[in-house]
Amino acid sequence: MTASLYFAMVAAFLAGIGARDQLIVARLSGHFGGSPLVLATGLTCATLSAAAMAWAGWQIGAMLSASAKVMLVAFALAAAAFELFWPIKVAPAREPTRSLVALAIVLLFRQLGDGARFCIFAIAAATASPQMTALGGAIGSGAALAMGWALGHALERKFPLRPIRIALGVMTLLTALVIGLTARGIIG
Repeated sequence: MTASLYFAMVAAFLAGIGARDQLIVARLSGHFGGSPLVLATGLTCATLSAAAMAWAGWQIGAMLSASAKVMLVAFALAAAAFELFWPIKVAPAREPTRSLVALAIVLLFRQLGDGARFCIFAIAAATASPQMTALGGAIGSGAALAMGWALGHALERKFPLRPIRIALGVMTLLTALVIGLTARGIIG
């Protein structure tokens, strides 16, 4: 049970490095001088999206046979890898309005289709432990957002985010391939 917490925490943190939500929070933090409300909004959205994806993974995983569940995990990880490979272009806000509601809406929509949430979905489907998976996902995603918030504009200057995301995408895709080939009985 605690394994799902740790796996989700690490996966969500790693997949959250350089993600759209982290860049949005970092840029707004830099623009508004590290406003704690930006961080609080980001953490709330990370918690809600982690809970939603853990619940969805658990619900769908419960309907599937063991082999189908393993293939679902492989497909979810492949989707996460695809998202990690996708170039991220977050346009700077032309007129930041300081609207926390607008920020929350943007973050939630960005998060529900990102690599971190696909990993949370896959872990919840595989482990049938949605509460611990959601908690781990929220902690990992929150840590990635807090890192972006703390660094502000320096995040994009100090870290080679694109190469990091490509490396993470390769590892995630290889994991998906091994899981998928094992489920089909081709290896293992």
